[in-house]
Amino acid sequence: MYNTDIPTRAELPTTRQLLRSTAIAIVSAGVILTTIVLPAEYAIDPTGIGKAIGLAEMGEIKTQLAAEAESDRIKDEARPAPATPAAPDQRSSLLGSIFAELVIGTASAQKAAMKTEETKVTLKPGEGAEVKLDMKKGAKANFTWTVEGGVVNFDMHADGAGQQSTSYEKGRAAPSQEGVLEAAFDGKHGWFWRNRGKADVIVTLKVNGDFAAMKRVM
Repeated sequence: MYNTDIPTRAELPTTRQLLRSTAIAIVSAGVILTTIVLPAEYAIDPTGIGKAIGLAEMGEIKTQLAAEAESDRIKDEARPAPATPAAPDQRSSLLGSIFAELVIGTASAQKAAMKTEETKVTLKPGEGAEVKLDMKKGAKANFTWTVEGGVVNFDMHADGAGQQSTSYEKGRAAPSQEGVLEAAFDGKHGWFWRNRGKADVIVTLKVNGDFAAMKRVM
């Protein structure tokens, strides 16, 4: 049986060579971090290379969308919760049963009903807008939106009680989007659009599904 030859001491790299290789690897990683990762993810561009190759703009969009989504979440949490109406007095078990049946029947009918709504939003250059649906966890809504006159950057996200938040999808320079929005938790679910073009655009949103209301919050 033939065994692989063991390298001699002379063939092994020296300590100086190992230190040199390590230093080269560290410098290379630093260059990649400074010129690519930081501009693309956090809009930090100390060398100016990220701006020259378009990565800094990508980082600015990601940072801005994240900041705006966080600001909206804080605003939603700051709003006072609606007062819960007091239950009517139940004078007898019979009246109580009738009242319960009416409430349950009404709630079931509202849950089964599918709403359809449409809205149009005009965005000037640099302007942003946000439209959200009040949805329960697991509820679904079919949606489609289109842009007339250009393209937009968008963030489809949600905010809920207890500092819950999530981003379903983000995009830039998009002319349209369609799909099914499924609520990850009870709260407000919807879209933020930003017009980065030089002309006014009109965003038309059509929604059909299980949601309580559609509101423009920004």
